[in-house]
Amino acid sequence: MSVLLTQSAGYVKNPAPIWVSSLFVVICAAPLAVRRRWPQAVAIVVSSAFALGHIFAVPEALFANISLFIAMYTVGAWGRHRMRATIVRVVIVIGMFIWLFTALVASAADPTSLANLTRSSAISPIVAIGLLQIVTTLLYFGSAFYFGDRAWAAARERRALVDRTAERSAERELNAHRALTLERVRIARDLHDIVAHHVSVMGVQAGAARLVMETDPAGATHSLRSIESSARTAVAELHRMLTILRDDEHPGIDSATTRGIDQISSLAADARAAGVPLRSRTVGVQRTVPPTVEVTLYRIAQESITNTLKHAGPGAEIDLRLRYLDDAVELEIGDSGSANISYAGGAGLGQRGMRERVDAVGGTIHIGPRARGGYLVRARIPTGELD
Repeated sequence: MSVLLTQSAGYVKNPAPIWVSSLFVVICAAPLAVRRRWPQAVAIVVSSAFALGHIFAVPEALFANISLFIAMYTVGAWGRHRMRATIVRVVIVIGMFIWLFTALVASAADPTSLANLTRSSAISPIVAIGLLQIVTTLLYFGSAFYFGDRAWAAARERRALVDRTAERSAERELNAHRALTLERVRIARDLHDIVAHHVSVMGVQAGAARLVMETDPAGATHSLRSIESSARTAVAELHRMLTILRDDEHPGIDSATTRGIDQISSLAADARAAGVPLRSRTVGVQRTVPPTVEVTLYRIAQESITNTLKHAGPGAEIDLRLRYLDDAVELEIGDSGSANISYAGGAGLGQRGMRERVDAVGGTIHIGPRARGGYLVRARIPTGELD
């Protein structure tokens, strides 16, 4: 349609045959279908067809210009090899300017082309036409260059944004997985502390009841009552922990937040009821400490007494000291157990749990045998604000 209209308007003298114009239209338009796959090749084909169209006087300029602009734009927007894309576009632009200057020189040298132009203007007509052609060409190719490169940069930015979003999503999933793992470790540690302590106490009390059942029925009855009390306490603590874990309104609350320094005395009472001599002493002025520190000290005392009941052997004594220092609280639990008994004969989960708890609140802990026999656990936890 554009070819027929241009030919009818008489803008082109001696226009090319219709089959040449049809071939020109096909060569200009058809390659655009694969311009994203082979942008440089398409730009070269379309620009070559554009130049040949003018050489053979094809009466069409509107859609040919649009096709060349799209081809040049596509090289900038879709060219994967940026250096190659730049070189191809620069070569095409240089070729077009060479062709333009050649056409302008030819027009200036042809006296018949200037016959109908006015001579009364301040600027020579050929100069004015040349300047207009140059400015138009600069704007034409400059726009194709600029918008193509901007499209490429915008696509890279979008891709980077998508990658960052995917990375953050993966990071969130990883953090959630880590949090879930830490939560499982915490639950397992609490279950270990609760069950191991009370079961150990019940085991010692059951053994004592069995030994005195015939000779001291009253003592056996007292031991059985202590076993019942320990069992009820263990069940209550397990129930409390599971209740808080199911509480959607308070996620992440430590199941043992109701346990603290004040409840260490109940651990000492359990040990004494099991027949283990335990001396307890507090050094310094008692003061309020953070809840996390209280829970940690309680669990360390619970695990240490449990280990003594399980490993120290008969006749072992426990010495428990709680010291309030200027900037810390120190808990020391030692026993006089047999030096030949290994306290780490199990899986070591209890000692690992104590170390993890102390590390979590920024403290230090020593766990190991004493030089004079027995075992010692000493934990020091700062009570000020942690960095």
